[in-house]
Amino acid sequence: MNSTVLIIEDDARIARWVKVYFERAGYVAEVAHDGRAGLDLARDLAPDLIILDLMLPRLDGVELCQTLRRESDVPIIMLTAREAPAERIAGLETGADDYIVKPFDPEEVIARAEAVLRRVKGRVQRVLTCGRITLNESTRSVTINEEPITLSQAQFALLAAFMRHPNQVLTRDQLIAMAFDDGFQGFDRAIDSQISRLRKRISRDGAQPIQTVYGAGYRFVVEDD
Repeated sequence: MNSTVLIIEDDARIARWVKVYFERAGYVAEVAHDGRAGLDLARDLAPDLIILDLMLPRLDGVELCQTLRRESDVPIIMLTAREAPAERIAGLETGADDYIVKPFDPEEVIARAEAVLRRVKGRVQRVLTCGRITLNESTRSVTINEEPITLSQAQFALLAAFMRHPNQVLTRDQLIAMAFDDGFQGFDRAIDSQISRLRKRISRDGAQPIQTVYGAGYRFVVEDD
């Protein structure tokens, strides 16, 4: 069955343009032109991927992304304004898995979408356990002290990369390569923002396993029992 993409974009011309390219690439594509309609359609369709504009009427993209992330781990690619790095950071910090800057080439949108979906479908099925955290790559679930938590696709991929290399210093470039393959064209602040959000999700009782190694990268510290 073909993957379903939901495009939430208030500019009818851009939405129609992106929809046509996805359909030509073999996807089922649906469109919503405001945030409230997009949320309703996302709940009804349960799409495989969402293309989400940052600036939307009725419910803006940031708030919509936050709501979707509380309810689902559906991959989200955010569309942001040109030359607005703060907006890109805001999108990633709310749980988006990638961003594309306007104006964009629709073929780039398709390529980035396929990269995100490959990460979902091609994941090795295994269970990783480090300390109090258990990550199941088959069911895409994470528990801490046996209590389930919800992570975005990007946060899940980062946590899996850390848990495969416990107590090892990983550079930003290594983390991007391990977690995002070629689909994430990130920069230092973007990956730092994703890690910052992941830290907030997995911190318990003042304990934080992801440590910053200044001048080098990050380390996922697993304490001996």
